[in-house]
Amino acid sequence: MKPSLSLLTLLLLTSALHAEVKLSKVFTPHMVLQRGMAVPVWGTAAPGEKVDVSFAGQSKSVTADNKGAWQVKLDPMQFSAEPHTLTIGSQKIDDVLVGDVWVGSGQSNMDMVVASYMAGDPVLAEAAQKSYPQLRLLRKDAGAAWELSTPETIPKFSALLFSFGFALQKEINVPVGLMVGAVGGTPSGFWLSEEMYRSDAACAEAVKKFAPTYKYDELVAKYAVDKAKFDVEFAKWKVAVEVAKKEGKEAPRGLRGPQPVGKAGETNTGKVGQLFEAYVRPYVGYGIKGVLWDQGESRTNIVGVDQVTLMGALIGGWRKAWGQGDFPFLYVQKPSGGGCAFDYSQPMNRLAEKFAALPKEMPNAPDREYSHEAFEQFMKYTNTHMVISSDLGNGIHPPNKSGYGARAVQVAQAVAYNKGKEYLGPQLASHSIAGGKVTLKLKHTGKGLAFKNGDKLQGFMIAGADKKFVWADAVIEGGSVVVSSKDVPQPAAARYAWSNAFQWANLFNQDGLPAQPFRTDEW
Repeated sequence: MKPSLSLLTLLLLTSALHAEVKLSKVFTPHMVLQRGMAVPVWGTAAPGEKVDVSFAGQSKSVTADNKGAWQVKLDPMQFSAEPHTLTIGSQKIDDVLVGDVWVGSGQSNMDMVVASYMAGDPVLAEAAQKSYPQLRLLRKDAGAAWELSTPETIPKFSALLFSFGFALQKEINVPVGLMVGAVGGTPSGFWLSEEMYRSDAACAEAVKKFAPTYKYDELVAKYAVDKAKFDVEFAKWKVAVEVAKKEGKEAPRGLRGPQPVGKAGETNTGKVGQLFEAYVRPYVGYGIKGVLWDQGESRTNIVGVDQVTLMGALIGGWRKAWGQGDFPFLYVQKPSGGGCAFDYSQPMNRLAEKFAALPKEMPNAPDREYSHEAFEQFMKYTNTHMVISSDLGNGIHPPNKSGYGARAVQVAQAVAYNKGKEYLGPQLASHSIAGGKVTLKLKHTGKGLAFKNGDKLQGFMIAGADKKFVWADAVIEGGSVVVSSKDVPQPAAARYAWSNAFQWANLFNQDGLPAQPFRTDEW
């Protein structure tokens, strides 16, 4: 007996409804689900449709809302290296593990791939030739799916995030998933949403304070003049390029025009949030353990908002969007390199700056916004932790990616896995002045303070009320350093390693971690 027309219609409608069940693109074979938390799984379906989800003995059901959106949360699970199948309706996603998931984001030092660094990083090169069954990778590429870590896939993945991931997986011995969203040469203002920025009180206050000092009209007029001059030079350049082509000669180098001028609180170029929406938004809500961030060379690109302030909005905004509490936010210190190392025989320290004698003249003060001191301030935000880079090698694109990844694991072990080991070098806690000496009480002293390289502790400056700094004598006394100078009988301030590069400063803790630049003054 043939089915009636109405029955056929019903069957077709039912089939069409079920055919509309779709998952977010982050759910693909080979993925890792986050252990120890209620794991969100979401997608779309026909409005009002029931969606059944099952995984590792769990079964959940949900009805799509009037816009077709649905989400279920799997009960918290312990890690599992045994592959399971995630079933959503009639769809099956195979080879799913349960472990820890980390998101990597930022600019070029997070974006550049393993293949770009293998020639100069023997540790990374060796690691990239192996397969890691419990390490899974999700690249930022459009349409990307989770991949196994193999010699074929690893070279195309973020060098820093892979260096972090393979070393972390070895330490914790649970599956690890790595999700990357990064683009070279990009400011932090592109990596938080418009709403995150506009709703942040600290950013609004920074703009309010800056705006009265900002000579916008003058800068716009100057830009117009510079742009007109550039247009003339650019026209000449285009002609020269054509001539070079015809004559088979090398074309002249490209020209860089003046940068447009944004209003206070706005971007100079581009749009706030444009990269967040493209490369981070698709990950938002996926169960994660934490974030590893590497960005700063391109600043914020928002006029009047400094990096420290904007990163507060970004970190808080990401956490609010994810809805998974104050997850660990690790970030690589900037500027990269610039200091000596405690032990050059360690692979991670092999490219550190060589120890040097004190300069005869006081070094230039560091850039206030792009300085080690500024980047340490990110740690005032809850559960935000710096990955010290001063002893890992110098450069805009430091070649020692395996070292940077290993140091990030050292931090993660302490702050995300409660291993209890020291992860920062000595930092200023307080100071006092008496008897012609400045006593600097330090924190993060670990197993104790130490100096390494040379025959004495050095790198400290001291000044009186005249603000004229000279090199100071320094001695370790317990958890403090006492500094003085015969040339400054009445000291008012002290500084340590006060420069962007400070290979002549040699204070460490006995855990091998270097002290970073600090000062007692606000001059």
